[in-house]
Amino acid sequence: MVKKEKDNEIYITRIYDAPLKMVWEAWTDPKQVAQWWGPRGFTLTSHKKDVRTGGVWNYTMHGPDGVDYPNKTKFLEVEKYSRMVYDHGGNDEQAPLFRVTVSFSESKGKTKMEMTMALATAEAARETKKFVKKVGGESTWDRLAEFLSPKNIFVINRTFEVPRDVMFEMWTNPKHFSKWLAPTGFDMKFIRAEIKAGGTSFYCMSGAGNTKMFGRVSYKEITKPNKIVYSQVFCDENEKIARHPMSPTWPETMLTTVDLTEEGPDKTRVTITWEVLGSATEAERETFTKAKPGMTLGWTGSFDKLETYLKEQ
Repeated sequence: MVKKEKDNEIYITRIYDAPLKMVWEAWTDPKQVAQWWGPRGFTLTSHKKDVRTGGVWNYTMHGPDGVDYPNKTKFLEVEKYSRMVYDHGGNDEQAPLFRVTVSFSESKGKTKMEMTMALATAEAARETKKFVKKVGGESTWDRLAEFLSPKNIFVINRTFEVPRDVMFEMWTNPKHFSKWLAPTGFDMKFIRAEIKAGGTSFYCMSGAGNTKMFGRVSYKEITKPNKIVYSQVFCDENEKIARHPMSPTWPETMLTTVDLTEEGPDKTRVTITWEVLGSATEAERETFTKAKPGMTLGWTGSFDKLETYLKEQ
């Protein structure tokens, strides 16, 4: 059953492809948590981390702009491999912003993380949601998915206020798909659209200064209403495979997995998993890894366009 979110709460759930013990240690080991905690572009220094009931975690977040953010988290409840409750966003000079309850459960080798952030008022929750979205705060949980994965992947999530069937249509109907997928500043047009398992599509994205990028999508799986899997390559105007026009060391073929998960009667979480498909050189894989902040910006721009498009329908 989908948890009903109270007006003064923010609820987040994720399924990680890793056993519970591995996820718990990623949360509690200072060396591991430093590799994923915080929005993309931030780094972390743990000064002290004592994960137990009554324990304290003192750490500093280092922003990409050079600003440091001191944090002091007090653990109110800790049940190993199961649950923790803590106050977040405070330090020696500032009261906590909200209380977090996070629980972990394992099924078939995967771990479900359920998190509730409780604030004083509904208005505070609304403002916090806006702030978290603005700074890319939910990329913390995307980074955790990447850290836990045995292969080099990129993950991004966004929750939309629409039923899952509507969201599935946004991904599989070329009339809708072409209206929002292109990055900010680009328009997309299908030259050929065969959005079905085994089908291929050929498209062109146009930007400022007569910039044009051609690409081909090959659909490997389409399972209504919850999953789409496709590979993607750049092409020239004759559909011959080409390299990324702005990044010659970008991997030739990418695999995109789109998972659509119900979070309520009219709420759907979209999870994008992006990874290199086939052989790639070390330089290409390094280019992929270093480009993750840019990928976040690109997909965020597309998701923003999708939100606007959904409101217009």
